Amino acid sequence: GITAGYQLPDADSASIDREFRWYANNPEYLDRVFGRAGPYLYHIVGEIEARQMPLELALLPVVESAFEPYAYSRARASGLWQFIPATGKRYNLAQDWWQDQRRDIVASTAAALDYLQAIYEMNGDWHLALASYNWGENAVKRAVEKNQARGLPTDFSSLTMPAETRNYVPKLQALK
Repeated sequence: GITAGYQLPDADSASIDREFRWYANNPEYLDRVFGRAGPYLYHIVGEIEARQMPLELALLPVVESAFEPYAYSRARASGLWQFIPATGKRYNLAQDWWQDQRRDIVASTAAALDYLQAIYEMNGDWHLALASYNWGENAVKRAVEKNQARGLPTDFSSLTMPAETRNYVPKLQALK
């Protein structure tokens, strides 16, 4: 099963517990989301396994879009993986009058995994890679540099970041 490929260490357990309680108290939400995930999960898990990445990443579209391929955010992010236009372009996802590959499951999954791999290699840490995916790699880089300059730790839990990003990793870990 998918759980055999879990690799991410747990973040702050109080935050994970809080997110877990929310999911546990909203089973109809999870039923809906995983009902939508059905057609996509096999492909996503296969791609992640082929790349030998942590299988928890297959749950990221729950946090990003609730597995809604036509999800669209205020920041103009679109698709299961919620690519903003610029990042979509950077990862060769066509966005024009005829198509928006950010909504294409195969193309957007490949792009999301390429992006996650790149930001993992940049940070050397999956928690920081996930923070970068949510908040932007430059924002995480600035937060790390700020802590380095102050002689403070630079791990995920030590950085100052927006609440949405702070809760991002615990949401993913509560799902697993």
